[in-house]
Amino acid sequence: MEYRRLGKSSLVVPALGLGCMGMSEFYGNPSEQESVATIHRAIDRGITLLDTADVYGIGRNEELVGRAIEKRRSEVIVATKFGIVRDANDPNQRGVSGRPEYVRTCCEQSLRRLRISTIDLYYQHRVDTEVPIEETVGAMSRLIEEGKVRYLGLSEAAAQTIRRAHATHPIAALQSEYSLWSRDPEDAVLATCRELGIGLVPYSPLGRGFLTGQIKKFDDLAPDDYRRNSPRFQGENFQKNLQLVQRIQRMAAEKSCTPAQLALAWVLAQGKDIVPIPGTTKRKNLDENLGALEVSLTPADLAGIEELAPRGVAAGDRYNQEMMKRVGV
Repeated sequence: MEYRRLGKSSLVVPALGLGCMGMSEFYGNPSEQESVATIHRAIDRGITLLDTADVYGIGRNEELVGRAIEKRRSEVIVATKFGIVRDANDPNQRGVSGRPEYVRTCCEQSLRRLRISTIDLYYQHRVDTEVPIEETVGAMSRLIEEGKVRYLGLSEAAAQTIRRAHATHPIAALQSEYSLWSRDPEDAVLATCRELGIGLVPYSPLGRGFLTGQIKKFDDLAPDDYRRNSPRFQGENFQKNLQLVQRIQRMAAEKSCTPAQLALAWVLAQGKDIVPIPGTTKRKNLDENLGALEVSLTPADLAGIEELAPRGVAAGDRYNQEMMKRVGV
């Protein structure tokens, strides 16, 4: 396993992490037994950075991860998040909170669900525009003082917000969507992170599964799959994005790797301070993702990929209109 340091922090993690969100919600109904087996396989193969959040399955995902790592706590780096507020009675409704008292309550609940005494990396999942970032990060820093958290992170924050947060307490990592079809961090965020010494942890580096080439038609998605309501999976956007995937498939064939491995290798090649966290619920997909570490991309390869998938190539926004208002703030 290759290891990478998150920015200038002392947090060293494997070059690939595991996103656990889909094990509890959003992408159909996976087997919990297989999900736990996938986490164990990940740990066995060196993927020891596990990513979850209190909002995934409204606590169920943290509970699943907690059960999976209960006897292997010393082997893993646990990352979780707070800040997106969901109502158990109406899960489709979402709010955001960065109030200091909410930060503390969420942390204590996450610790209990995860069955651990310290969270290794604690992210603010979305920025609360009603609460100064200094107040939120200040509350997070007090959790470090109390030994409940080791490192702090932000998710989907704008460059100026990152600066203000980092001035309050060092930020180890920023989590944002980043892939061949989502390159928003390149606008200003990535440069800011590098200036300040903050690592980038890309989620959905495989375009929510689309870049794997396994989704060929809309009906391949389960009836309750979140992606059915995602703009990039809708109508004409779906067909346009399918053309992008077909181009990636051809290049992957030339490199003797899978489309997923090529897409992940591209993200990994963007810098040693970048640690993607592809999500999967199956061991076979995990093994495939690990193969990306063996894919070497030359400058000519990277130039060819840039030609095939230039910035802005994806058709459609990555979230619906309401959710887009909560990213990059």
